[in-house]
Amino acid sequence: MMMEIKEMNMTDFNKNNEMTENTDNNDNDIERYVDDVDVILNQENDGTFAHGESISRPDVSPAVVKRLPKYFRYLRQLIRQGKTRVSSAELSKMMNFTASQIRQDLNCFGGFGQQGYGYNVNYLYSKICEILGVGFGFRAAFVGAGNLGRALAKSPMFEKRGVDVVAMFDISEELIGKKVSEINIFSLDSLEQKLNEYGVDIVILTLPKEFADGIVDRLVTCNTVKGIWNFTGKELDVSKSSIVVEDVHMGDSLMSLCYEVAKEADK
Repeated sequence: MMMEIKEMNMTDFNKNNEMTENTDNNDNDIERYVDDVDVILNQENDGTFAHGESISRPDVSPAVVKRLPKYFRYLRQLIRQGKTRVSSAELSKMMNFTASQIRQDLNCFGGFGQQGYGYNVNYLYSKICEILGVGFGFRAAFVGAGNLGRALAKSPMFEKRGVDVVAMFDISEELIGKKVSEINIFSLDSLEQKLNEYGVDIVILTLPKEFADGIVDRLVTCNTVKGIWNFTGKELDVSKSSIVVEDVHMGDSLMSLCYEVAKEADK
């Protein structure tokens, strides 16, 4: 099955849908199908995507990019439910986006629907995965193996999104040499050596913010590091490098929630 999926085009996806629609008790088949698609998409490649097609990844607004992971999550959910076809109107109700917004978002990348048919769920899921780089086989490492780092490292979200966590780093002698979910914790002294050795693309910063600048100075010297997922709460200066930073301010999110709760309480 995996080899068949690897070469799938739109016709192949439609054939698969017909089989799924004619099967009453298909929960296990759906689970295996999703897993097989994920395995194929997660395979490392040289820029050619899973089913041999190239994908357009133009310069689009950050707002569109921010919405793409939501498409990923809901399409994955639809596949698990056995849904094979979906319209922009149906997606609109699920995702709280307007149907027009959905069509505009997907048209930024060429559009994947057919008038009168809607979207093939499996095909659209694979395309969104490709756009988001799920099939690139990115490797990640944590700097900071404290409570936050260890909790995140145990999450299945990395595997589901095609990211392989290969190492963690810390300065604590109590942690160095141990494992978290089979991930080795190394001494911070070996940071540059191990990042280059493992070919790490993404570094996840889960250490106290006062140490962030020093770590970033070391990361920019590593040939493989292309992105930083920053949980430190500190704004990082990577202007002299090509590294991309994605900041996660959990406190900001909490305050936004507090505002909404307070607003409701005022009514």
